[in-house]
Amino acid sequence: MQGTDPLADQIRKCRICAAAFRATATGHEPRPVAWFDPSARLRVIGQAPGLRVHESGIPFNDPSGDRLRDWMGVDRDTFYDRARIAITPMAFCFPGYDARGSDLPPPRVCAETWHDAVDATLAPTLTLLVGAYAQRRYLGTRASLTDTVRGWRDHLPDILPLPHPSWRNTGWLRKNPWFEADLLPVLRTRVAEALNP
Repeated sequence: MQGTDPLADQIRKCRICAAAFRATATGHEPRPVAWFDPSARLRVIGQAPGLRVHESGIPFNDPSGDRLRDWMGVDRDTFYDRARIAITPMAFCFPGYDARGSDLPPPRVCAETWHDAVDATLAPTLTLLVGAYAQRRYLGTRASLTDTVRGWRDHLPDILPLPHPSWRNTGWLRKNPWFEADLLPVLRTRVAEALNP
């Protein structure tokens, strides 16, 4: 299922974090998941692959992905069509777990090494900034995730900030009913417009 984009192929070969990953509680090897093609009209910028994605090599191939696809109003075939949707997380590899079993943050060196080149390669109509790491880099914000997502109208029509679709954020969704009531209908409309010009 590998693409043919030269930059994506270079990213898949990256081993810059090999020593750091071996030192984590998971002690794993890098497996960059680069899922994009320059023709993509929609870009999803998330945090980093989780363990399931690391094992499968398919981004958002987990319950978080199911929730994200539901939010977007797209099926799996559409979501995984690289010619239509680019998936470029802040770190292309699973960062591992700490000693307590918690996700480690995406290593900054990944974005510092690759994102400028990815940015120059892609020209999406719509970009979804999923989670605080992506929002900080691409919006330059230091506001809380809640405040950034609450201000979603400020970034239309080409950017929408979203919370991470992890099931750990179910409590956040309950506390912020405006997300489903106000933002999700606009998200689905903008996704449809981007994918079906």
